[in-house]
Amino acid sequence: MYAIIEIGSKQYNVKRDDVIEVNREEVAKGDTITIDKVLLVCKDKKAEIGQPYVTGAKVEAVVLGQIFGEKTTVYKYRRRKSSHSERGHRSQLTEIKIKSIELGL
Repeated sequence: MYAIIEIGSKQYNVKRDDVIEVNREEVAKGDTITIDKVLLVCKDKKAEIGQPYVTGAKVEAVVLGQIFGEKTTVYKYRRRKSSHSERGHRSQLTEIKIKSIELGL
């Protein structure tokens, strides 16, 4: 059984016990969150597709912690101008573990 969920403006394909990294959410470590923006649920080769969301479906997840993503470096170089700049950043992420997927028929 798997589901496609929407968190923020991104979509994730998740199964039970998957660990995913999403954009930072304001939740504490160890909290349980319920995601009701479920776009698709597939169980035993039967797919339930939402319009836009599947009614009654929800995904339970537990927050593992707040982490930083990999460092991204941006380098600008202008040829023949003696001009360059380097900048970098690390995305703030929330790591969550999927506990259960409920269809709720």
